Amino acid sequence: MTAGAVTRSPATREAGAAPAAHALGASGAPSPDSGRGDELRRRLGRPLGIGVVTLWLSLIVLLPLAALTVAAFGEGWSGFWEAVTAPAAVAALWVTVLVSAGVALVNAVFGTLVAWVLVRDDFPGKRVVNTLIDLPFALPTIVASIVLLSLYGPNSPVGIHLNATRWGLAVALLFVTLPFVVRTVQPVLIELDREMEEAAASLGAGRFTIFRRIVFPHLLPALLSGVALAFARALGEFGAVILIAGNLPFKTEVASLYVFQRINSGDETGAAALAVLLLVISLVILLAIGGVRRWATRHDR
Repeated sequence: MTAGAVTRSPATREAGAAPAAHALGASGAPSPDSGRGDELRRRLGRPLGIGVVTLWLSLIVLLPLAALTVAAFGEGWSGFWEAVTAPAAVAALWVTVLVSAGVALVNAVFGTLVAWVLVRDDFPGKRVVNTLIDLPFALPTIVASIVLLSLYGPNSPVGIHLNATRWGLAVALLFVTLPFVVRTVQPVLIELDREMEEAAASLGAGRFTIFRRIVFPHLLPALLSGVALAFARALGEFGAVILIAGNLPFKTEVASLYVFQRINSGDETGAAALAVLLLVISLVILLAIGGVRRWATRHDR
């Protein structure tokens, strides 16, 4: 016997092996009690996780939305309808929806082009450009408005005056929504199998045909997600447009600025009513685009 070795009696060995035998069973397989314990833990853990998520979403999302809805209908349905059908409110809503839709479509094209260049091409300064794409995420939106006003305002150094015009409004929204499209399309392009494109090219397919028949169907779900996010962001943007838009009623006043004006005027019910309508429009658009995206995903398989 070597030094330091410990001799265990048969009784000790049996006592130590008893828990293992109980857990594994006589045949060496896990005992039914162990499986029932795991299943019990899973059953207890699932409701707990769902409860925590539900509580958190209720505190952060559902309760504020419920409070906003109550405030919007503080004067009843007639008060809500009167607030959302006021001429200035309707004009602000139309300007917001039309410009946001146009911005989302433009970014769908140029955002995809930017993502394509960043993934498929190598050029000096590529890492810098890739970093700059995320700048609107990190930059305070009011700073973006100041930058755009300095560049395209009354004292524009480049001779382009977009202050208090819908073009200036569109440029501001293009700036803040571009990353949503780029960052949703870019990962799909990175993971896209190029062998299919090479095979199609070897069979004589042109670049446009390869993109239309092979690349675009794979990009479509991600592109729709990016467009939906860009539209939703443009619909409620405030900081980036507050200076460059000029806030001209019936011309450049967007819904977020109209809501701000209603609050300053003491009309909290009118502000809440239009805010609820914006939420409904955003939700409908997101659900519609999500449905199209799921349809495109199913038919792409």
